[in-house]
Amino acid sequence: MDEISNILHKRGHEVQMLLQAGVSLTPGRHYQHSDTYQVTTWSASEHVIDVYNKWFDNFTKDCLKGRVTGEAYLDLMGHLASQCNFVLNSSKTLISLKNEKFHLAVIDAFNPCSFLVAEKLGLPFIAVYPGTFVNAPRAGIPSPLSYVPRAQSLLTDRMDFWERLKNCLMSLLSLAINNQIYDKFDSVIRDHFPARSRPALPELYLKAELWIYDTDFSIEFARPLLPNTVYIGGLLAKPAKPLPQEFEDFIERTGEAGFIIVTLGSMLSSIPFPHLLKEINNGFAQLPQGVLWRYQASRWPKEIKLAPNVKLAEWLPQNDLLGHPKVQLFVTHGGLNSLMEAVYHGVPVVGIPLFGDQHDNMIRVEARSMGLSVSIDQLEADSFGSAMKQVIRHQRYKSAAKTLSTILQSHPFPPEQRLAGWIEHILTVGSGAHLHPYAFHQEWYQQYLLDVWLFLFASLLGIIYLSLKFIDFITSRICDSGKQKQA
Repeated sequence: MDEISNILHKRGHEVQMLLQAGVSLTPGRHYQHSDTYQVTTWSASEHVIDVYNKWFDNFTKDCLKGRVTGEAYLDLMGHLASQCNFVLNSSKTLISLKNEKFHLAVIDAFNPCSFLVAEKLGLPFIAVYPGTFVNAPRAGIPSPLSYVPRAQSLLTDRMDFWERLKNCLMSLLSLAINNQIYDKFDSVIRDHFPARSRPALPELYLKAELWIYDTDFSIEFARPLLPNTVYIGGLLAKPAKPLPQEFEDFIERTGEAGFIIVTLGSMLSSIPFPHLLKEINNGFAQLPQGVLWRYQASRWPKEIKLAPNVKLAEWLPQNDLLGHPKVQLFVTHGGLNSLMEAVYHGVPVVGIPLFGDQHDNMIRVEARSMGLSVSIDQLEADSFGSAMKQVIRHQRYKSAAKTLSTILQSHPFPPEQRLAGWIEHILTVGSGAHLHPYAFHQEWYQQYLLDVWLFLFASLLGIIYLSLKFIDFITSRICDSGKQKQA
């Protein structure tokens, strides 16, 4: 959201960000924002923050054990609902924002609370989803089950019968999960909105003037979209800048073998399980390449000897390293922003997905032949090392990555231009109603033409019935006529 705010500010818009202080969605990650726009903060209680941080710590450990279930996602939504009470209770902050008389809100669509805040402020809003089209059905975007895989299905767009059956069952499961999410926010809505004007989350999702997704069809499966849907994948990917000297010195020492980049995301700057850390480290030791690994050196276990080709760093200029001509591989958790930077620079990947959309993201990487995925609960030094060697040595992975880079970079309108252009279009027009299909106002049975099909089926049955009765009548008359002639 910081990048979006900066882009809008540079184009002359007055921007103000409402930011939660004291806690972030991924504890341990320190969000930095530029001083080009104003920031208004709110905070939950220390107890709520402490409970969330403890939960997230346990959640991280479960991720590293490969034990994440759908319940974890619902737990996360429960925490977000609890925190939502505090921002909606911040009457002074909300009144101050209302008095600013903003024309539009641009909200983080992952957190349902964002929709409630925009509704409380009485602002039209644009929803920005930080990922692929996983919530497309909630946004009213057509998602044919025959070739659009559901979230967490681990399917591609090329499904056989049993995979299409699985996709249908996953669709039903996602409906049940969505209903549970709505239930978690029901009490928040009851507490903060008057009875006669209480919004429903499904209605708010359809109310968005525009939906913006941080993905791109260079990696995403082709699928239908609506006129109010925009994708801006690669927004954070930029041409590489010169590296700090310490990294240039390390890369120079790697010689012709080059180097690989390792980062498992902002939420994981260290690994609390020595046996897993040892396997990863031993996997790197099998490579001739140098390894730049984002890891807190102060948390490295003394009993594990760091591989001689590995350099630990608490921070890595990831985008700039990916743009270096000597980079050979990117080892990542499969977060979409990281993958889009890899696509932009044409770097193949080995993914170790941990949670959320990362598993589905790596399915797309493998389908595009851009890299391989390694399961965290089955990670061993030899298999991990073999996967990295395969991606580095086989030219098809590098060629696929370069092809995807060409697709992304040759888009007729860069993501920054798409983002700003569409937001300014909504500001100019005053709404996105002209982009919304009338289907948003139809009953579900009307959208799927069930009433029409029922009418046609009933009509067909009626025609068949009348035809049979007519045939029976004619047959009876013929029989009666024959009997009269014989008499």
